[in-house]
Amino acid sequence: MGITDLTTASGRIIWYWHYRLKSRKDLNSRSTRREFEGVLLKDSEGGHACIQPWPELGDPSLAKCLEDLAGARRWPIVRRALRCMEMDGAARSVEDPLFEDLEVPLSHATLVSRDELEVARAVELGFTVAKLKCASDLVGTGAFLDAMIKAHPSLKWRLDFNESGTAEDLVAWIAALPAETRGHIEFIEDPCEYSEPKWRELHRKTRMPLAVDREAAPSAADAQVMVIKPAIDEPWLLAEAAQGMGQRVVVTSYMDHPLGQSFAAWEAGRLALPFPGLVGTCGLQTHHLFEPDAFSEALGPWSPDFHAAPGTGLGFNDLLAKLPWKRLP
Repeated sequence: MGITDLTTASGRIIWYWHYRLKSRKDLNSRSTRREFEGVLLKDSEGGHACIQPWPELGDPSLAKCLEDLAGARRWPIVRRALRCMEMDGAARSVEDPLFEDLEVPLSHATLVSRDELEVARAVELGFTVAKLKCASDLVGTGAFLDAMIKAHPSLKWRLDFNESGTAEDLVAWIAALPAETRGHIEFIEDPCEYSEPKWRELHRKTRMPLAVDREAAPSAADAQVMVIKPAIDEPWLLAEAAQGMGQRVVVTSYMDHPLGQSFAAWEAGRLALPFPGLVGTCGLQTHHLFEPDAFSEALGPWSPDFHAAPGTGLGFNDLLAKLPWKRLP
């Protein structure tokens, strides 16, 4: 872990601090990493943000993000971090918490493996929706869903394939599922690589709602659900497009640092103001996927409700103040 000073092309002074999160399990079908490097950022206006790229999902490396931050700022993940710093810094400058009087949507339980005990724990904690990270083992996934639906009939399911499936296999798999199981699936996220004709045909054949995440864009009309990740997406732009296309919206974290997780929660709460009824149950609780630290503990236990960390702006004041930030001379 280290500290480095950075001055952007605009003359704005930024400091950054490397962190490393360690996951308890593999987090999705696209990655076998268990350690995830990112940076916390702090600017001369007092704002904070984080950058934690997923190169296996198309993001630039962390080194390229930092290079971009000091220069052209081409990458969405860099521009969104700057936006986070701007909003956080403005709130901290007047000593206001960003979450005051803000209603953050409930979250689904993010499950990264077929773990019966984890499902039972989620139900016990009050989750009513679970999102399962799926791999290519469709037969095993179907058997797991059948068993979990019998054990927990009130729980709804969201299945995330991270574009690892094929439309042909999914059509056959969904057709073979029992009607009761199909009825408990709320939507399938990124079932395969997004293309308008392929997704349109997949939806026509399965009648299953499809959620677009990685290729979320105002033109993604062949999805029924828009997944917005404030770490890389412009929430208002996508929400306005989703509303126009009659889509539902789900806001999720980037499975990043608790500070980034808080930024996603704040954006989810803000969207409900201009777009009432558009944002449903979200995916804002992911800190339980990683080994705990002081930042994750500040968000409280795993729960459908988001608990903001104490402090002004996005919170974490005491913890951020203890980091050995350095200013440029």
